[in-house]
Amino acid sequence: MMTPNSSIESSGEPDLPIGAPSKMICVGLNYRDHATEAGLEAPTMPLLFAKWPNTLIGHGGEIHVPEGVRTDFEAELAVVIGRRARKVTVDEALDYVAGYLCANDVSARDLQFDDGQWVRGKSLDTFCPIGPTLVPRDQIPDPQNLGIKLWLNGVLMQDSSTAQMIFGVADIISYVSQTATLEPGDVILTGTPAGVGIFRNPPVGLKEGDEVTVEIERIGKLTNRVRVTN
Repeated sequence: MMTPNSSIESSGEPDLPIGAPSKMICVGLNYRDHATEAGLEAPTMPLLFAKWPNTLIGHGGEIHVPEGVRTDFEAELAVVIGRRARKVTVDEALDYVAGYLCANDVSARDLQFDDGQWVRGKSLDTFCPIGPTLVPRDQIPDPQNLGIKLWLNGVLMQDSSTAQMIFGVADIISYVSQTATLEPGDVILTGTPAGVGIFRNPPVGLKEGDEVTVEIERIGKLTNRVRVTN
C-alpha cells in the first residue's frame, strides 16, 4: 500500500508523494467536451496509452521543455493502485485504490501528432507532475464528483468536474485489469477536460517561466514552473 509519505529517493524530487510505479496508464479523450474540442468522436471503450516513470516530478518541480517543442498542459485526476488487481469487477474496483493525486499530463503535441501514437510525445523527462500529496481513498468517497481546474499564469484554462468523465475510475480499473494485472503503486491518469492549449484560437503553448496549477476538489493544488532547455 502506498502512503502519502513514500518517495523515490533517486528522483531528485524529495516531495514526490509516491514510489516508483511499474506502470503508468493514461486514458485519452475521456471527457466528452475534450473529444468535441478535438473534433473527434467520443470513444466507446477506454482509449489507453502509456506514460513512462521518467516523467514524474512533484509539486514545485520544474517542467523541462526542450527548445522548439510545442508543449501543452492537461489537468487530470491520478489514481494510485493499492493492491494487486486482476480481473476485478466495476463494483469492487475502488477497493483496490490506495489514493488520489492531482496530475498534469504534459504533452509534446508535435511529437504526439507526428508519431501517430502518443507514447513518445507524452514521455519526455518531467512531463508528469503529480501531487501535492497522496490523498487516501477513504477521504474521497466519490471520485466522480470532484471539481477539476487548471490555471496558466493565474488565468483559468480548464474548469470541469470528474462527473463529466465518459469512463469513471471504477470502469477504468476494471477494464485495465482484465488484461494487465495492476500492481501496488501503479498510476492511472484518467483523462483531461476541455480547455487544453492546442485547441484554443490562437493555440497556447507552455513557455519559459510559465506557472501551471492543477486543482482538484478535496485533493489540493499542484503547481509547477516551466523551464525551456536546450
